[in-house]
Amino acid sequence: MTHQTVAHAFAALMNSHDPDAVDGFVAEDYINHNPYVEDGREANRAFWTRWFAAFPDTRVTLEDVLVSGDRVAGRFTYRATHLGSLLGEQPTGREVEMRSLDIWRVADGMAVEHWDELNTIEFFGRLGLLPPVEMPGSQADGAGR
Repeated sequence: MTHQTVAHAFAALMNSHDPDAVDGFVAEDYINHNPYVEDGREANRAFWTRWFAAFPDTRVTLEDVLVSGDRVAGRFTYRATHLGSLLGEQPTGREVEMRSLDIWRVADGMAVEHWDELNTIEFFGRLGLLPPVEMPGSQADGAGR
């Protein structure tokens, strides 16, 4: 598997809703720098199993892929409906959109380490699980009128 293909394999996993697809591109001793997912291929598989139970209609678009040395970066957009429990939160039925920037370190064609940045505040806000965040000077706080 080429470095660039890791990002495509991740998008395929998401769009096929197949957590077992991690076998094809995630190393057994995968290191994951994400507070929601522990290290290892099996932890990754377990997380995606829970995700698809919560968001069974997940659709992912791979927007960009960049490769540099042993790293591959992908920019993704996720669209789904919250129909099952996730992280202890009951389903809201709300449609959500999430974005991520993911970086994988690749060795021997497998992802061995992962970092990501997610728009989690916006994502959890759209689910109604966080209060709205008002930025100082925004129209909502009356400033700038």
